Amino acid sequence: MKTARNKINEMITQRIIERIKATGTLPWKKPWTSISQIPRNLISKKPYRGVNVFLLHCLGYTSPYFLSFKQAQALGGTVRKGEKSCPIVFWRIVDADKDDPRSKGFAMLRYYRVFNTSQCDGIEDKVPAIEITKRDHKPIETAEQIVANMPCPPRIGNGRTLASYSPSLDTVCMPCPEWFVSGEHYYGAIFHELAHSTGHKSRLNRKAITEPNSFGSHAYSLEELVAEMTATFLCSECGILSDVEENSAAYLSSWLKTLKADPSLLIKAGSQAQKAFDYIIEKKEEIVATETKRPPCEGVLS
Repeated sequence: MKTARNKINEMITQRIIERIKATGTLPWKKPWTSISQIPRNLISKKPYRGVNVFLLHCLGYTSPYFLSFKQAQALGGTVRKGEKSCPIVFWRIVDADKDDPRSKGFAMLRYYRVFNTSQCDGIEDKVPAIEITKRDHKPIETAEQIVANMPCPPRIGNGRTLASYSPSLDTVCMPCPEWFVSGEHYYGAIFHELAHSTGHKSRLNRKAITEPNSFGSHAYSLEELVAEMTATFLCSECGILSDVEENSAAYLSSWLKTLKADPSLLIKAGSQAQKAFDYIIEKKEEIVATETKRPPCEGVLS
């Protein structure tokens, strides 16, 4: 039996499909301020090179400065408990023994681990300030309640350069609300990432989240449709869909192009999105009935 919310979400799906068909390929616009600086060591100020740049950029921290555990201690600071380090690789050149004609020099691969300065306490005054364009963020109460009341929620970390969800860490990473062009766009983005998190094994156990999938693959692309459709349903639930609808349609259109599929595929994605939507807003009549069947929440990180 379909509920009123089911029917509303079906109407939203049809509206998005009609909007995509009518306007064609819309340009998606990133709704937060872009920040991009080469990662570098806080002490030496030297930029990292090679694959290290990629490894550190992928972490999405606002601060471009990193340092080792010992370097943080030497500055009088500490790394917060539970924070994860990132390995930095480099080649150490071992010279040939001049006294041994048979000796040859060689390169030895070494590594050490670093933390971002935002993972540390007590060194704030040692980190160069970064200027970021901000706006005054006024929380939207209905949207705040949806985020706050999600059952078995993932960890949410603000202050990153990108919006993302890590299934292995069960963590949603978000830019600060003040960096978004509007509050509505901030909630649209966090709803999208929370939708991804519903696929975790402790929640709805979607294969696109629980199994490895490469970027741009069929499963990955479908999961993006599911997450964005869920976000549109949640935006509608708290009355902000009209503010983000165009950008949402553009995002969905871009992934449909990757799938080389008709917009009607959104109807199939909408079915999974409905389940994710129901989970996030915790429809009591359905959640309680399946509570004993759902595995215990094991992903919340401290």
